[in-house]
This record gives sequence, C-alpha cells and structure tokens, in this order.
Amino acid sequence: MEKEESLVDTVKTLVYAIIIAILIRTFLFEPFKIPSGSMYPTLYVGDYLFVSKYTYGYSKHSMPFSLPLFDGRVWADEPKRGDVIVFKFPQDNKTDYIKRIIGLPGDTVKLEKGRLYINGQLVERKAMEDFVLRDQAGNAERFRQYVEVLPEGVEHKILEVSDHEKEDNVPELTVPQGSYFVMGDNRDKSDDSRVNVGFVPFENLVGKARVLFFSHNNDGAWYKPWSWPKKVRWERLFNKIR
Repeated sequence: MEKEESLVDTVKTLVYAIIIAILIRTFLFEPFKIPSGSMYPTLYVGDYLFVSKYTYGYSKHSMPFSLPLFDGRVWADEPKRGDVIVFKFPQDNKTDYIKRIIGLPGDTVKLEKGRLYINGQLVERKAMEDFVLRDQAGNAERFRQYVEVLPEGVEHKILEVSDHEKEDNVPELTVPQGSYFVMGDNRDKSDDSRVNVGFVPFENLVGKARVLFFSHNNDGAWYKPWSWPKKVRWERLFNKIR
C-alpha cells in the first residue's frame, strides 16, 4: 500500500511540474536557441536566451503550437523601436525568427547605399573596429562594424560586408498600421523585412529577447567531455540583450 501511495505521489509531482513548466513557458519566459548568424554581433550562433512572453501581451502565438484559441492580442503593449523580438515568420506562422524592430506602424523606411533612413532622416552610425568571425579551421571573415543610433537614441551594433550588397538599396516603404519593419544586425546576411519576411504583424510577435543563459561555440567534439568547458562562451552568460 505504501509503495502504491508513493508511486501516486511521484506521478502527481511530475504532473504538477509539467503543468507549472507549461504555464511558465506560455505566460512568462520561453527559451530559444540562435541557429544562424543574422544577428551578429548582438547574438551568436549557439546562444541560448530567454524571451519574455508578457512584454507585448498575448496572442495565439504565445500558446504552445500557436493554438488558435483567439485572434489579435490581449493585454497588448506596443513594442519599441530597437527591441530585439522573436516572432513567427509571417509566411507560415510557425517558424521562429529573431530580429530587431526598426520601423514602427506609420513610419517610412528606406535604405540607400547601405544607409538607413527612417521618416526621411538619415540614421546615424559610428564606425568601430572590424568584427572578425573565425570558423573551426581558423579561417577569418571580416565585417565592417558600426554603432547605429536609432531616432529615440537606442544604440546597437551592426555589421556590414560593404555598402554595395544586394539588400543595401530598398525603396522607401511605409510600414502598415499593426505591423513592424524588422532587420538583422548582420545587415548583409539577414533574411528580414527587406527580403522574404516582409512586414511583421503585431499578432505574430512571440516576445522580447531578454537575457542569455547559455552560449557555446563549435570547438572540440561532443564525444570528448574534457573539451566541453572550452566550448562554453563564459563571458556571454547572463548578458542582457540590447
């Protein structure tokens, strides 16, 4: 009898733990992994981060598997320019993307020879030292690095291969009401509102990227446990995302 009661208690504990985890993931924080380099130098491939689900309110995309329980957003709060957001790709409403909000509803956005214009005003950028990425073989890829200053004063770093790449010229666009224009910080290597993403509806926002809780590179092999500490990017752990 005691063994049966112990088993029931264990099952109850597991069920409660699962329910609590689902509630936290749905309404508070959800973990995400960065799979691509479109947000260098802000986010690296192999970064793991928490996204706050409550920041912009809740839509069906806040629910597990985007369950269509309701339309629009409840307890909605508008995002700010410069926020790094996770959203569902508008073309399939299921793939997670992460980019930075550049254009707000009603804004005009244009790129000319790599320079960003918002509402007709050239966005300031300040040159920094080059950013260098190295692959496992030690080969280096060099990018021009800038600090971009958005109209409200938000500063963030961006990368450019040059100012003459395919997506460095975009005719002036007006952001529709209820949507946002997003870009990757790695400007010449990002599929964003200039390419296939298009404008992102408010409903598609999942949450705001908040903090890194883990990060690793590809050094060493998974079957060599003694190499694992070298894979961790210790200096990135618990960094806030700006």
